[in-house]
Amino acid sequence: MREFKYLSIATFLLVGGPLSDSVPFRSIAKAADETPKDMLAAQIRSQGIVCNKPQRANRDTARSKPDHEVWVLTCDNATYRISRYPDMAAKVEQLR
Repeated sequence: MREFKYLSIATFLLVGGPLSDSVPFRSIAKAADETPKDMLAAQIRSQGIVCNKPQRANRDTARSKPDHEVWVLTCDNATYRISRYPDMAAKVEQLR
């Protein structure tokens, strides 16, 4: 348990604080030269959902809360609402 506490503190210091900007993973996306649409598309593909040619990703600010992001991802073949909690698989709903 003690090791976990120190690991959490080290991670906090390495990352530079909690990833609680207005868009938590946007700073990571900039570092990797990826856009949110590309990162979201990769995430839902890893969960077995098809996303051909991601076109845009918009954050749904009305549905988003601290530590819970909601995005609308438009792909060539479909539009998805993606709900993300830290360290969990995304909940994906097909809108069209």
